Amino acid sequence: MNPKELRIVFMGTPDFAVPSLQALIDAGHDVCAVYTQPDKPQGRKQILTAPPVKTLALAHNIPVFQPNTLKNEDEQARLRALAPEVIIVVAYGKLLPKAVLDIPPHGCINVHGSLLPRWRGAAPIQWAVIAGDEKAGVTTMQMAEGLDTGDMLLTSETPVGARETAGELFDRLAQSGAELLTETLVRLDEITPRPQNDAESCYAHMLDKKMAVIDWSKSARELDCLVRGLNPWPIALTSLAGERLKVYAAEPADGCGEPGTVLEADPKKGLTVACGEGALTLTEIQLVGGRRMKATDFLRGHAVEKGSRLGE
Repeated sequence: MNPKELRIVFMGTPDFAVPSLQALIDAGHDVCAVYTQPDKPQGRKQILTAPPVKTLALAHNIPVFQPNTLKNEDEQARLRALAPEVIIVVAYGKLLPKAVLDIPPHGCINVHGSLLPRWRGAAPIQWAVIAGDEKAGVTTMQMAEGLDTGDMLLTSETPVGARETAGELFDRLAQSGAELLTETLVRLDEITPRPQNDAESCYAHMLDKKMAVIDWSKSARELDCLVRGLNPWPIALTSLAGERLKVYAAEPADGCGEPGTVLEADPKKGLTVACGEGALTLTEIQLVGGRRMKATDFLRGHAVEKGSRLGE
């Protein structure tokens, strides 16, 4: 199969999907339409904002469709009329009904941000960091009706950096996913799909602000992973003297004490807090309503007592 001859409908929404769409365009594929989520209000002013994939598609004069659902027959008829040979799905944000999965002769191919079957679901990259996984990656797969349950095509693996945040890993895997998608389409006729082992699967549910609250009874290692996994959103959170304190960056340190107790609060040495096991040095923080800054700078303007408690 000459990959340049593929007629493709692309379905994707956030930044993670942008490199994959760009790769299809660069490879000369006929991307005849892009499906993405409806524009949504964003920011404090709730300005109606187009998804990143829509912005790229319009820049290349690709027709964009933003249906609320693909379950109704009119939408399915429109998709059928586009006559795609393959549908590519990258973080679209909607499950595809069987009637849609059955439209393209080469099926629907998904780029998923994990080494399946580990971390099926909406936030695989963040959970890989939160769980302290030593490796992460991307998988291309033939889509089935279940959530990320289809047969795997190709995988690409990478070590997770010791200090890497979810945001940094997200950017790396978005590029890896685009490269893997290109390779998958070139080799589509020769790849033997591999079924997933459901017994090895785990689920990466969407992040929420409730899980951002730091439980100081956990180990420094666990909390280090949590802080990195919740960056850039929703950001780990604790409290200092009754005020909410966001923790953007931290690293494990030596020390012990009652969990949540400040062990060190020095503008030169930083802010170190006891955990259930070990201690955590907070390196970048922000009082809610204040400026984000290095913890050492924060301590020059805020008196934090040694022996005081965070999270109370």
